[in-house]
Amino acid sequence: MTSRAVLTHKSWTLEPDSEPDAEPTTYAMECVVCGESSEASEDFAEPQSWVLAHGGRNPSHHTYREIITRPWRAWWKP
Repeated sequence: MTSRAVLTHKSWTLEPDSEPDAEPTTYAMECVVCGESSEASEDFAEPQSWVLAHGGRNPSHHTYREIITRPWRAWWKP
């Protein structure tokens, strides 16, 4: 008995996941000076408020990084 392999080429697509059951996109901000960060939120206003409060408590902390978590999906076209 001989076995054989069947190979096919598939064209894959990668895109942001906008399906109804997709995880939400979330935003957070991190202080580059001390490493503290805000909670992740679907509303960017919350991490932005955190930056303003953190900067008010730490006047020398001027540099922040935005952390975006966005769901993606990969699928192949038949």
